[in-house]
Amino acid sequence: MNPRSRKARILKFIHDILVELLHIERRLEPFFRRPLNGLLREPTAKLIQYFINLGRKNEGLALAEEKVTDDEEPSLDAIIDLMADQMRGHFKPGGYERGGNTKTHGILRATVTIRDDLPEHCRKGIFAEPRSYKAYVRFSGPGPDVPADIRDVGFTSMAVKLMGVPGEKLMAEEKFTQDLITICTPTFVTPNTRENAKLQYWSLLDMPIYYFINPKDTHLLDFFMQSLWNETQYNPLGQRHWSCVPYLLGRGQAMMYSFVPKTEVYTKIQGAPFGRIPFNYLRENMVRTLNEKDVEFDLMIQLQTDPHRMPIENAAVRWPEKLSPFIPAATVHIPQQTFDTEPQFEFAKRLKFNPWHCVPAHRPLGNQSRARFRMYQELSNFRQEMNQTSHVEPTGDEVF
Repeated sequence: MNPRSRKARILKFIHDILVELLHIERRLEPFFRRPLNGLLREPTAKLIQYFINLGRKNEGLALAEEKVTDDEEPSLDAIIDLMADQMRGHFKPGGYERGGNTKTHGILRATVTIRDDLPEHCRKGIFAEPRSYKAYVRFSGPGPDVPADIRDVGFTSMAVKLMGVPGEKLMAEEKFTQDLITICTPTFVTPNTRENAKLQYWSLLDMPIYYFINPKDTHLLDFFMQSLWNETQYNPLGQRHWSCVPYLLGRGQAMMYSFVPKTEVYTKIQGAPFGRIPFNYLRENMVRTLNEKDVEFDLMIQLQTDPHRMPIENAAVRWPEKLSPFIPAATVHIPQQTFDTEPQFEFAKRLKFNPWHCVPAHRPLGNQSRARFRMYQELSNFRQEMNQTSHVEPTGDEVF
Protein backbone atom coordinates (compact mmCIF):
# COMPACT_ATOMS: atom_id res chain seq x y z
CA MET A 1 0.00 0.00 0.00
CA ASN A 2 1.23 3.49 -0.85
CA PRO A 3 2.41 5.19 2.41
CA ARG A 4 0.48 8.35 1.51
CA SER A 5 -2.67 6.32 0.87
CA ARG A 6 -2.23 4.50 4.19
CA LYS A 7 -1.78 7.81 6.02
CA ALA A 8 -4.90 9.23 4.36
CA ARG A 9 -6.94 6.19 5.41
CA ILE A 10 -5.73 6.48 9.00
CA LEU A 11 -6.60 10.19 9.07
CA LYS A 12 -10.05 9.46 7.64
CA PHE A 13 -10.61 6.68 10.20
CA ILE A 14 -9.70 9.00 13.10
CA HIS A 15 -11.87 11.76 11.64
CA ASP A 16 -14.86 9.43 11.34
CA ILE A 17 -14.48 8.36 14.98
CA LEU A 18 -14.45 12.01 16.07
CA VAL A 19 -17.59 12.67 14.02
CA GLU A 20 -19.41 9.68 15.52
CA LEU A 21 -18.50 10.84 19.03
CA LEU A 22 -19.91 14.25 18.13
CA HIS A 23 -23.16 12.66 16.97
CA ILE A 24 -23.50 10.81 20.27
CA GLU A 25 -22.86 14.04 22.15
CA ARG A 26 -25.50 15.85 20.05
CA ARG A 27 -28.13 13.36 21.27
CA LEU A 28 -27.18 14.04 24.89
CA GLU A 29 -26.95 17.84 24.67
CA PRO A 30 -30.64 18.57 25.28
CA PHE A 31 -30.14 17.32 28.83
CA PHE A 32 -27.22 19.59 29.78
CA ARG A 33 -26.23 22.12 27.12
CA ARG A 34 -28.67 24.99 27.71
CA PRO A 35 -27.84 25.57 31.41
CA LEU A 36 -24.15 25.20 30.54
CA ASN A 37 -24.53 27.90 27.86
CA GLY A 38 -26.08 30.26 30.38
CA LEU A 39 -23.19 29.75 32.75
CA LEU A 40 -20.11 29.54 30.52
CA ARG A 41 -20.79 30.64 26.93
CA GLU A 42 -20.25 34.40 27.20
CA PRO A 43 -17.22 34.27 29.57
CA THR A 44 -15.59 31.64 27.33
CA ALA A 45 -16.33 33.65 24.18
CA LYS A 46 -14.71 36.74 25.73
CA LEU A 47 -11.60 34.74 26.56
CA ILE A 48 -11.36 33.29 23.05
CA GLN A 49 -11.88 36.71 21.50
CA TYR A 50 -9.13 38.10 23.74
CA PHE A 51 -6.62 35.64 22.30
CA ILE A 52 -7.86 36.18 18.73
CA ASN A 53 -7.40 39.93 19.11
CA LEU A 54 -4.01 39.47 20.76
CA GLY A 55 -2.61 38.27 17.44
CA ARG A 56 -4.08 41.09 15.33
CA LYS A 57 -2.34 44.30 14.36
CA ASN A 58 -4.06 47.64 13.94
CA GLU A 59 -4.35 48.37 10.20
CA GLY A 60 -5.17 52.03 10.79
CA LEU A 61 -8.35 51.86 8.72
CA ALA A 62 -11.25 54.30 8.97
CA LEU A 63 -14.85 53.39 9.78
CA ALA A 64 -16.40 51.27 7.00
CA GLU A 65 -13.05 51.16 5.16
CA GLU A 66 -12.06 47.98 3.31
CA LYS A 67 -8.62 46.60 2.46
CA VAL A 68 -8.25 44.31 -0.57
CA THR A 69 -5.36 41.82 -0.56
CA ASP A 70 -3.59 40.17 -3.49
CA ASP A 71 -4.66 36.63 -2.56
CA GLU A 72 -8.42 37.25 -2.72
CA GLU A 73 -9.04 36.27 -6.34
CA PRO A 74 -6.92 33.06 -6.25
CA SER A 75 -8.62 32.08 -2.99
CA LEU A 76 -12.05 32.74 -4.48
CA ASP A 77 -11.25 30.69 -7.58
CA ALA A 78 -10.20 27.80 -5.33
CA ILE A 79 -13.35 28.06 -3.18
CA ILE A 80 -15.65 27.98 -6.21
CA ASP A 81 -13.85 25.00 -7.78
CA LEU A 82 -13.76 23.05 -4.52
CA MET A 83 -17.41 23.69 -3.67
CA ALA A 84 -18.52 22.75 -7.20
CA ASP A 85 -16.56 19.49 -6.86
CA GLN A 86 -18.28 18.84 -3.52
CA MET A 87 -21.67 19.38 -5.14
CA ARG A 88 -20.80 16.96 -7.94
CA GLY A 89 -19.77 14.37 -5.36
CA HIS A 90 -22.92 14.70 -3.21
CA PHE A 91 -25.72 15.16 -5.77
CA LYS A 92 -26.94 13.86 -9.10
CA PRO A 93 -28.33 16.01 -11.95
CA GLY A 94 -31.90 16.97 -11.19
CA GLY A 95 -31.31 16.71 -7.46
CA TYR A 96 -28.60 19.30 -6.84
CA GLU A 97 -28.85 21.28 -3.60
CA ARG A 98 -26.96 24.42 -2.63
CA GLY A 99 -23.24 24.13 -1.92
CA GLY A 100 -23.66 25.83 1.46
CA ASN A 101 -26.67 26.32 3.75
CA THR A 102 -27.78 23.23 1.89
CA LYS A 103 -30.78 21.59 3.52
CA THR A 104 -34.02 23.57 3.24
CA HIS A 105 -36.07 23.26 6.43
CA GLY A 106 -38.71 25.58 5.03
CA ILE A 107 -39.45 28.65 2.93
CA LEU A 108 -41.99 30.83 4.76
CA ARG A 109 -44.08 33.87 3.96
CA ALA A 110 -43.41 36.85 6.21
CA THR A 111 -43.79 40.61 6.59
CA VAL A 112 -40.89 42.83 7.62
CA THR A 113 -41.92 46.14 9.18
CA ILE A 114 -39.39 48.95 9.67
CA ARG A 115 -39.71 50.68 13.03
CA ASP A 116 -40.68 54.34 13.31
CA ASP A 117 -38.37 55.09 16.26
CA LEU A 118 -34.95 54.56 14.65
CA PRO A 119 -32.32 57.26 15.25
CA GLU A 120 -31.87 59.57 12.26
CA HIS A 121 -28.33 58.34 11.47
CA CYS A 122 -29.74 54.80 11.05
CA ARG A 123 -32.42 55.81 8.56
CA LYS A 124 -30.57 54.62 5.46
CA GLY A 125 -31.50 52.21 2.70
CA ILE A 126 -34.37 49.90 3.63
CA PHE A 127 -34.54 51.59 7.06
CA ALA A 128 -35.11 55.07 5.60
CA GLU A 129 -38.80 55.17 6.45
CA PRO A 130 -41.29 53.15 8.50
CA ARG A 131 -43.02 50.78 6.11
CA SER A 132 -43.67 47.08 5.53
CA TYR A 133 -42.21 44.68 2.96
CA LYS A 134 -43.48 41.31 1.84
CA ALA A 135 -40.77 38.72 2.46
CA TYR A 136 -39.78 35.08 2.18
CA VAL A 137 -37.71 33.52 4.95
CA ARG A 138 -35.64 30.42 4.19
CA PHE A 139 -34.42 28.37 7.14
CA SER A 140 -31.73 25.85 6.29
CA GLY A 141 -29.08 23.51 7.63
CA PRO A 142 -25.38 23.18 6.83
CA GLY A 143 -23.74 21.69 3.78
CA PRO A 144 -22.42 20.14 1.79
CA ASP A 145 -24.97 17.29 2.11
CA VAL A 146 -28.52 16.79 3.43
CA PRO A 147 -28.20 14.65 6.59
CA ALA A 148 -30.69 13.73 9.26
CA ASP A 149 -31.05 16.84 11.43
CA ILE A 150 -29.56 15.17 14.50
CA ARG A 151 -26.46 14.25 12.46
CA ASP A 152 -25.62 17.69 11.15
CA VAL A 153 -23.01 19.90 12.82
CA GLY A 154 -25.54 21.79 14.93
CA PHE A 155 -25.97 24.73 12.60
CA THR A 156 -28.86 26.66 11.05
CA SER A 157 -29.12 29.66 8.77
CA MET A 158 -31.87 32.21 8.18
CA ALA A 159 -32.10 34.11 4.88
CA VAL A 160 -34.71 36.83 4.41
CA LYS A 161 -35.67 38.15 0.98
CA LEU A 162 -37.54 41.46 1.04
CA MET A 163 -39.67 42.20 -2.03
CA GLY A 164 -40.94 45.42 -3.50
CA VAL A 165 -37.75 47.27 -2.55
CA PRO A 166 -37.42 50.37 -4.77
CA GLY A 167 -34.25 51.82 -6.26
CA GLU A 168 -31.01 50.68 -7.89
CA LYS A 169 -29.62 47.22 -7.01
CA LEU A 170 -26.01 46.07 -7.03
CA MET A 171 -26.84 42.82 -8.90
CA ALA A 172 -28.81 43.13 -12.10
CA GLU A 173 -30.44 39.67 -11.90
CA GLU A 174 -33.08 40.92 -9.41
CA LYS A 175 -34.74 44.34 -9.60
CA PHE A 176 -36.89 44.63 -6.47
CA THR A 177 -35.32 42.52 -3.72
CA GLN A 178 -33.02 42.93 -0.74
CA ASP A 179 -31.49 39.78 0.77
CA LEU A 180 -30.45 39.51 4.43
CA ILE A 181 -28.39 36.38 5.14
CA THR A 182 -27.53 35.11 8.62
CA ILE A 183 -26.26 32.04 10.49
CA CYS A 184 -26.60 30.85 14.08
CA THR A 185 -23.06 31.82 15.17
CA PRO A 186 -21.99 35.42 15.90
CA THR A 187 -18.67 34.94 14.06
CA PHE A 188 -17.96 33.16 10.80
CA VAL A 189 -16.22 29.79 10.63
CA THR A 190 -13.16 31.30 8.86
CA PRO A 191 -11.65 34.77 9.27
CA ASN A 192 -11.09 35.38 5.54
CA THR A 193 -11.24 33.86 2.06
CA ARG A 194 -7.68 32.51 2.23
CA GLU A 195 -8.60 30.33 5.20
CA ASN A 196 -12.00 29.49 3.72
CA ALA A 197 -10.27 27.93 0.72
CA LYS A 198 -8.37 25.65 3.12
CA LEU A 199 -11.62 24.64 4.83
CA GLN A 200 -13.21 23.80 1.48
CA TYR A 201 -10.21 21.60 0.62
CA TRP A 202 -10.65 19.54 3.79
CA SER A 203 -14.44 19.47 3.26
CA LEU A 204 -13.92 18.01 -0.21
CA LEU A 205 -11.94 15.19 1.44
CA ASP A 206 -14.85 14.71 3.90
CA MET A 207 -12.51 15.61 6.77
CA PRO A 208 -13.42 19.23 7.70
CA ILE A 209 -12.35 18.81 11.35
CA TYR A 210 -8.73 18.64 10.18
CA TYR A 211 -8.97 22.24 8.98
CA PHE A 212 -9.16 23.19 12.65
CA ILE A 213 -6.81 20.63 14.25
CA ASN A 214 -4.14 20.20 11.53
CA PRO A 215 -0.93 20.50 13.60
CA LYS A 216 0.86 22.21 10.70
CA ASP A 217 -1.80 24.91 10.39
CA THR A 218 -4.21 24.92 13.33
CA HIS A 219 -7.32 27.08 13.73
CA LEU A 220 -8.20 26.07 17.26
CA LEU A 221 -9.47 29.48 18.41
CA ASP A 222 -11.98 29.55 15.54
CA PHE A 223 -12.91 25.95 16.35
CA PHE A 224 -13.58 26.79 20.00
CA MET A 225 -15.53 29.92 19.08
CA GLN A 226 -17.76 28.03 16.65
CA SER A 227 -18.28 25.16 19.09
CA LEU A 228 -19.88 27.55 21.59
CA TRP A 229 -22.82 28.05 19.19
CA ASN A 230 -22.69 24.87 17.07
CA GLU A 231 -24.95 22.67 19.17
CA THR A 232 -28.03 20.51 18.98
CA GLN A 233 -30.73 22.63 17.36
CA TYR A 234 -34.36 22.53 18.49
CA ASN A 235 -36.36 24.81 16.21
CA PRO A 236 -34.99 27.42 13.77
CA LEU A 237 -37.97 29.65 14.60
CA GLY A 238 -36.58 30.09 18.11
CA GLN A 239 -32.89 30.53 17.23
CA ARG A 240 -30.95 33.79 17.08
CA HIS A 241 -29.02 34.37 13.83
CA TRP A 242 -26.21 36.85 13.00
CA SER A 243 -24.88 38.36 9.76
CA CYS A 244 -21.25 37.65 10.87
CA VAL A 245 -19.98 40.01 8.17
CA PRO A 246 -20.55 43.78 7.89
CA TYR A 247 -22.60 45.88 5.49
CA LEU A 248 -22.88 49.56 4.76
CA LEU A 249 -25.50 51.59 6.54
CA GLY A 250 -25.29 54.54 4.22
CA ARG A 251 -22.06 56.35 3.35
CA GLY A 252 -19.26 56.00 5.91
CA GLN A 253 -21.21 53.73 8.30
CA ALA A 254 -20.91 49.97 8.71
CA MET A 255 -23.26 47.63 10.52
CA MET A 256 -23.80 44.04 11.52
CA TYR A 257 -27.35 42.74 11.88
CA SER A 258 -29.06 39.95 13.79
CA PHE A 259 -32.48 38.28 13.92
CA VAL A 260 -33.53 37.79 17.55
CA PRO A 261 -36.53 35.50 18.26
CA LYS A 262 -39.41 36.92 20.30
CA THR A 263 -41.80 33.94 20.37
CA GLU A 264 -41.78 30.82 22.49
CA VAL A 265 -41.70 27.88 20.07
CA TYR A 266 -41.94 24.08 20.21
CA THR A 267 -38.50 22.59 21.01
CA LYS A 268 -38.99 18.96 22.04
CA ILE A 269 -36.87 16.40 20.15
CA GLN A 270 -38.93 13.22 19.83
CA GLY A 271 -36.85 10.12 20.57
CA ALA A 272 -33.91 11.82 22.28
CA PRO A 273 -31.46 10.70 23.43
CA PHE A 274 -31.12 7.27 21.83
CA GLY A 275 -34.52 6.50 20.35
CA ARG A 276 -35.62 7.06 16.78
CA ILE A 277 -35.37 10.80 16.11
CA PRO A 278 -37.30 11.93 13.00
CA PHE A 279 -35.04 12.65 10.00
CA ASN A 280 -36.52 16.17 9.63
CA TYR A 281 -37.40 16.93 13.25
CA LEU A 282 -36.47 20.61 12.85
CA ARG A 283 -39.02 21.01 10.06
CA GLU A 284 -41.59 19.08 12.11
CA ASN A 285 -41.05 21.44 15.06
CA MET A 286 -41.50 24.41 12.73
CA VAL A 287 -44.71 22.90 11.35
CA ARG A 288 -46.08 22.26 14.83
CA THR A 289 -45.25 25.82 15.92
CA LEU A 290 -46.82 27.53 12.88
CA ASN A 291 -49.93 25.36 13.13
CA GLU A 292 -50.54 26.95 16.52
CA LYS A 293 -49.25 30.52 16.46
CA ASP A 294 -47.55 33.38 14.62
CA VAL A 295 -43.82 33.88 15.16
CA GLU A 296 -41.83 37.12 15.36
CA PHE A 297 -38.18 38.16 15.27
CA ASP A 298 -36.60 41.52 15.97
CA LEU A 299 -34.19 42.64 13.25
CA MET A 300 -31.41 44.29 15.26
CA ILE A 301 -28.53 46.37 13.88
CA GLN A 302 -25.12 47.12 15.42
CA LEU A 303 -23.06 50.07 14.20
CA GLN A 304 -19.28 49.96 13.87
CA THR A 305 -17.73 52.50 16.24
CA ASP A 306 -14.10 51.27 16.41
CA PRO A 307 -12.36 50.25 13.13
CA HIS A 308 -9.82 48.00 14.86
CA ARG A 309 -11.89 46.28 17.53
CA MET A 310 -14.81 45.95 15.12
CA PRO A 311 -12.94 44.98 11.92
CA ILE A 312 -14.33 44.83 8.39
CA GLU A 313 -11.92 42.23 7.00
CA ASN A 314 -11.77 39.64 9.82
CA ALA A 315 -15.01 37.67 10.27
CA ALA A 316 -13.62 35.70 13.24
CA VAL A 317 -13.75 38.81 15.44
CA ARG A 318 -16.99 39.45 17.29
CA TRP A 319 -17.92 43.11 17.44
CA PRO A 320 -18.15 43.96 21.18
CA GLU A 321 -21.64 44.97 22.24
CA LYS A 322 -20.05 46.99 25.03
CA LEU A 323 -18.72 49.34 22.32
CA SER A 324 -21.94 49.35 20.30
CA PRO A 325 -25.12 47.58 21.45
CA PHE A 326 -27.61 46.14 19.00
CA ILE A 327 -30.69 48.30 18.50
CA PRO A 328 -34.09 47.14 17.13
CA ALA A 329 -34.66 48.28 13.54
CA ALA A 330 -37.55 46.14 12.26
CA THR A 331 -39.93 43.30 13.11
CA VAL A 332 -40.15 40.07 11.11
CA HIS A 333 -43.68 38.66 11.39
CA ILE A 334 -44.20 35.05 10.25
CA PRO A 335 -47.93 34.23 10.36
CA GLN A 336 -49.46 30.81 10.93
CA GLN A 337 -49.16 28.91 7.66
CA THR A 338 -48.66 25.60 5.92
CA PHE A 339 -45.25 25.52 4.22
CA ASP A 340 -44.22 21.84 4.00
CA THR A 341 -45.63 21.17 0.53
CA GLU A 342 -43.73 19.86 -2.46
CA PRO A 343 -44.54 22.90 -4.69
CA GLN A 344 -43.17 25.21 -2.01
CA PHE A 345 -39.91 23.26 -1.72
CA GLU A 346 -39.61 23.24 -5.52
CA PHE A 347 -40.12 27.00 -5.46
CA ALA A 348 -37.25 27.29 -2.95
CA LYS A 349 -34.93 25.60 -5.47
CA ARG A 350 -35.63 28.36 -8.00
CA LEU A 351 -34.75 31.14 -5.58
CA LYS A 352 -31.32 32.69 -5.34
CA PHE A 353 -30.14 34.32 -2.14
CA ASN A 354 -27.16 36.62 -2.44
CA PRO A 355 -26.18 39.52 -0.13
CA TRP A 356 -25.45 41.52 -3.28
CA HIS A 357 -29.19 41.54 -4.04
CA CYS A 358 -29.26 44.89 -2.28
CA VAL A 359 -29.45 48.64 -2.55
CA PRO A 360 -26.09 50.51 -2.63
CA ALA A 361 -26.72 51.86 0.89
CA HIS A 362 -26.25 48.29 2.19
CA ARG A 363 -23.30 47.16 0.07
CA PRO A 364 -21.64 44.08 1.61
CA LEU A 365 -18.22 44.80 3.11
CA GLY A 366 -15.06 42.74 3.62
CA ASN A 367 -13.21 40.03 1.71
CA GLN A 368 -15.73 37.23 2.35
CA SER A 369 -18.57 39.49 1.24
CA ARG A 370 -16.69 40.51 -1.88
CA ALA A 371 -16.18 36.81 -2.61
CA ARG A 372 -19.87 36.06 -2.23
CA PHE A 373 -20.78 38.19 -5.26
CA ARG A 374 -19.20 35.78 -7.73
CA MET A 375 -19.21 32.64 -5.56
CA TYR A 376 -22.95 32.66 -4.85
CA GLN A 377 -23.78 33.65 -8.41
CA GLU A 378 -21.64 30.99 -10.10
CA LEU A 379 -22.63 28.18 -7.74
CA SER A 380 -26.34 28.98 -7.91
CA ASN A 381 -26.14 29.14 -11.71
CA PHE A 382 -24.34 25.78 -11.69
CA ARG A 383 -26.95 24.23 -9.37
CA GLN A 384 -29.89 25.39 -11.45
CA GLU A 385 -28.18 24.34 -14.67
CA MET A 386 -27.65 20.82 -13.29
CA ASN A 387 -31.32 20.72 -12.24
CA GLN A 388 -32.52 22.26 -15.51
CA THR A 389 -34.48 24.83 -13.54
CA SER A 390 -34.60 28.57 -14.01
CA HIS A 391 -34.12 31.40 -11.54
CA VAL A 392 -37.21 33.32 -10.48
CA GLU A 393 -37.40 36.69 -8.77
CA PRO A 394 -40.37 36.38 -6.39
CA THR A 395 -43.05 38.99 -5.81
CA GLY A 396 -44.76 37.56 -2.73
CA ASP A 397 -47.95 36.87 -4.69
CA GLU A 398 -46.99 33.30 -5.58
CA VAL A 399 -49.65 30.60 -5.17
CA PHE A 400 -48.52 27.07 -4.25
